[in-house]
Amino acid sequence: MKKIWKKAFLFAVLLLFSGMQYRSASADAVVKDEDTTYDRYIAFGADLTVKEKAAVMKEFGITNADLSDYKVIEITNKEEHEYLGDYISSSVIGKRALSSVMVVKTEKDSGIAVDTKNISYCTSGMYCNALVTAGLEDAQVTVVGPFNISGTSALVGAMKAYATMTGEDISKDTMDTATNELVATADLADSIGDKEKAAELVAAVKQKVFSDGLTSSADIRDAVDASAKALDVNLSDDDVNNIVDMMDKVSKEDINIDAITSQAKDIYDKLKDNGIDFSKVDTKGLAEKVGSVFANIFNAVKDFFTGLFG
Repeated sequence: MKKIWKKAFLFAVLLLFSGMQYRSASADAVVKDEDTTYDRYIAFGADLTVKEKAAVMKEFGITNADLSDYKVIEITNKEEHEYLGDYISSSVIGKRALSSVMVVKTEKDSGIAVDTKNISYCTSGMYCNALVTAGLEDAQVTVVGPFNISGTSALVGAMKAYATMTGEDISKDTMDTATNELVATADLADSIGDKEKAAELVAAVKQKVFSDGLTSSADIRDAVDASAKALDVNLSDDDVNNIVDMMDKVSKEDINIDAITSQAKDIYDKLKDNGIDFSKVDTKGLAEKVGSVFANIFNAVKDFFTGLFG
């Protein structure tokens, strides 16, 4: 019984922290925007050769004939240095804009889904976190390199494509904050040796910050410590300071809380589909079954979901 409860708990936490930001969205579930002609956008790296662009398009799964269905823009190396230069060395950014990104509008409240191909520096979770901060909603995002590359500039391309798609500019401060988050998460991944865990931790801290309306550095630090403990991540003092500094900027952004709640509801439904209905779980004596630490965290997860939807 103890093993069963632990498995249920670990499954719940995994879905809560990693699934919430990465909700799947079907690229076929396209909604036409009444104010624009296109609902599919591609930002190509401006310095791709003909051969490299063909390789990128193959990874996108499209041909030249398909391009008429997309609004096509470019991301230049100058823009890469403009937005990334404060956080990444020039040698990492390079002298050519190569990474490209496809952004496809999806159903309202479908969330953001990110897929990466030939990208080494950033995971899909890192992109997703940063794009949520930038204000993106309801989109399938595909980030592609013509060969294995860092892919840092794709964040700029995705934000530029989304701004074109919505007709609303993303402010320089917001782009700066999202870029800072992407790079800080990548640095954290190097520090702890786990890219996915780094993205999960940042997502967990962000959820805590916005759900509780945290604005002070002290409160954000407590959220970082609590999230790291829950996810069993050992952070150095520098790691904590970097996350707090990054999240202090993120906390000032106007992120759509309704979208986060909708994604949380989706996870709650997934838990129920897998036989874990928090509203029907009898937690009496749970501490004796799985230990007080597991019981406390399990109840915290239970309270979160039942508080929203119970």
